[in-house]
Amino acid sequence: MSTRSRFPHNMVWNRGTMKLNPIWKLMALGSLLLASVIGSFAELDFGHCERVVKNWADSSSSREEHVNNDKRSLKDLLFFLHVPRTGGRTYFHCFLRKLYDSSEECPRSYDKLHFNPRKEKCKLLATHDDYSVMAKLPRERTSVMTIVRDPIARVLSTYEFSVEVAARFLVHPNLTSASRMSSRIRKSNVISTLDIWPWTYLVPWMREDLFARRDARKVKGVVIIEDDNPYDMEEMLMPLRKYLDAPTAHDIIHNGATFQITGLTNNSYLSEAHEVRHCVQKYKSLGEHVLQVAKRRLDSMLYVGLTEEHRESASLFANVVGSQVLSQGVPSDATAKTKTFRSEASVTISEPGSDKSNIQNGTSEVASNITTEAKSGNMTVKTLMEVYEGCITHLRKSQGTRRANSLKRISPANFTKGTRTRVPREVIQQIKSLNNLDVELFKYAKEIFAKEHELVSKKLISTSKRSIGDLPSEIRNVFGEMGDEKLWKLLPMALILLLLFLLFLFVNARRRRTSKVKI
Repeated sequence: MSTRSRFPHNMVWNRGTMKLNPIWKLMALGSLLLASVIGSFAELDFGHCERVVKNWADSSSSREEHVNNDKRSLKDLLFFLHVPRTGGRTYFHCFLRKLYDSSEECPRSYDKLHFNPRKEKCKLLATHDDYSVMAKLPRERTSVMTIVRDPIARVLSTYEFSVEVAARFLVHPNLTSASRMSSRIRKSNVISTLDIWPWTYLVPWMREDLFARRDARKVKGVVIIEDDNPYDMEEMLMPLRKYLDAPTAHDIIHNGATFQITGLTNNSYLSEAHEVRHCVQKYKSLGEHVLQVAKRRLDSMLYVGLTEEHRESASLFANVVGSQVLSQGVPSDATAKTKTFRSEASVTISEPGSDKSNIQNGTSEVASNITTEAKSGNMTVKTLMEVYEGCITHLRKSQGTRRANSLKRISPANFTKGTRTRVPREVIQQIKSLNNLDVELFKYAKEIFAKEHELVSKKLISTSKRSIGDLPSEIRNVFGEMGDEKLWKLLPMALILLLLFLLFLFVNARRRRTSKVKI
């Protein structure tokens, strides 16, 4: 075969140099031009996104510069920005419902996706709405609180809860029947999980997947589940890996806490929220602008709790928020309170998928029973904590029972604290990477929490010292010129000695009475 025959007919070999005919030249030139245009568009797109994100960040900062910096004082309205799967329901039922009467609540966004929160004299707004709802509130008269959770645990919990709620619909023979029941239970006195953001998106998505997999198992006949890892049980439910990579998860779950605190969720009141969020998702370097806004928002809040520091967070809330609400005065009309809570308990929180419209979420019953007792008397921070501890015991029991009943429908899949150790390390790293802003925000929230916890602890110690200082001068003179710190350390020993002295007097008195009887 000649050298010329090795090349296509449209290529010409001339004096050792390969020459392209005009068609190939045009194609090569076109490819170069197309690559140049695409590169230019990419640069233009990044530049556009950078301007959009920076403009939003600058306007957010300028609006908040005019807000009163006295963040530690509870203002007229308390806005509880409830990040999903952080334990916020516990705070709402076991703390806030004890401190505020239902008549003092603003219309709850838990009932629907969007609402107008303006209500005369309302003092509490507890909602899954993001920070953009502040545009509808009197900003200078509003205090904000939130709870932040380790993003890995929050994402896993979101996946588990999506499965749990979706599994309740499997009592129906098919997806059509389940969808009809969902629309039927949405009555005026029934609140469905499907009406609450973000579950209004996540649950139907998971529900459709569960029904499709159940139908596939029926076609196959006998299905043997070899692996008991609930996060990778493809025959039964959507694997965690697939869940994390889905567009729905990218839009709602990943960096969800940061987007909610900055008001950039897909449930936002801001017209520019969608564009800003998608620019940040497309160009990770722009996320720093959003992160800085989120950090400033946390700095300005009355209270920032941590899900992982449950007991310490509860104590901090009681002393920072609870004490101020109580100091403003709690009505003592027990009759009025009882009437209020009877009305409140009549609002049903529906269990999705159930035909029984009177099934109540156990949280409502627990809240009304304990709150009536607590509000009828003079509550203190100490009794608030006691009521809280009793409430969460009932609440956790109710939630545990409901979860167990739901997951039976997709057995052997089951979620426990132990099963989370089955999640592969590379998946954990994937969650961290997809939630890079939330990882940094959680670190910052921990710093804020540590500082506030230390500040409150010192304040409580200082209060206790002042109580000691209020002792009669004759007692204080016994200690001479002893410093406050030494006096504080000496107090426990003094109390022990006092108790021993009283015990001695008691025993001595008994002996005297016994000796008199013998004589």
